[in-house]
Amino acid sequence: MIIYKTEEEIELIRQSALILSKAHGEIACMVKEGVSTLELDKRAEEFIRDNGGTPSFKNYNGFPYSLCISVNATVVHGMPSNYILNDGDIISVDGGVYYKGFHSDCAYTHSVGNVPEEVQKLLTVTKESLYKGIEKAVVGNRMGDLSFAVQEHAEKHGYSVVRELVGHGLGRNLHESPEVPNYGRRGQGVKLQNGLVLAIEPMINLGTRHIVQEDDGWTIRTKDQKPSAHFEHTVVVRKDQAEILTTFDYIEQAKKA
Repeated sequence: MIIYKTEEEIELIRQSALILSKAHGEIACMVKEGVSTLELDKRAEEFIRDNGGTPSFKNYNGFPYSLCISVNATVVHGMPSNYILNDGDIISVDGGVYYKGFHSDCAYTHSVGNVPEEVQKLLTVTKESLYKGIEKAVVGNRMGDLSFAVQEHAEKHGYSVVRELVGHGLGRNLHESPEVPNYGRRGQGVKLQNGLVLAIEPMINLGTRHIVQEDDGWTIRTKDQKPSAHFEHTVVVRKDQAEILTTFDYIEQAKKA
């Protein structure tokens, strides 16, 4: 069942999304060589709790951390650890905040030091594909219009789209209907209506689209061990233009500092 949100509910999700976006900014300041992914996780949890929120991911289906941190060939659901970031790594930081009864969800893939040009381009195109999808999150379109926009942009540049993992609705629950695939056909799928809140999250691979799950039951990596990128926003479907509730502004500011 699809649950459309009232303006009051959207306002609470917006507040949740602001805490999450600022937490992402805090993490962006720390993403550099010599830092462990566990340190990033600890800082995120501290910041979220200090600002009145709860990390959405912590204890979700038994997941023990506040962030999913996915390095290089890990697509999503990577577990924070004592792994130390190295020059040339890419790192997807995916987090959620539960605040006043509502969740937000957002991810950003960072480059560490000197990343090869072909990998940096993967990050650029994946981020662009997110916004291509968001452009289609307007009343009257169908989910397939959004999904196709993501797929078309990624594949046009020679990359592959992960199919087993998708975006989702969110609100009082972290994962709600409908699913938001990153591939699809125009004119197909659920009709988008005002007040539908979605987590749109392209997961795009440099090599094959095929993935495998590690023995820990969480970590998903590319089958060919080539890099994968992941960007995500929490978005509201609106009449003429989608409204983006999360923001990368705090991340971009941190990177310039």
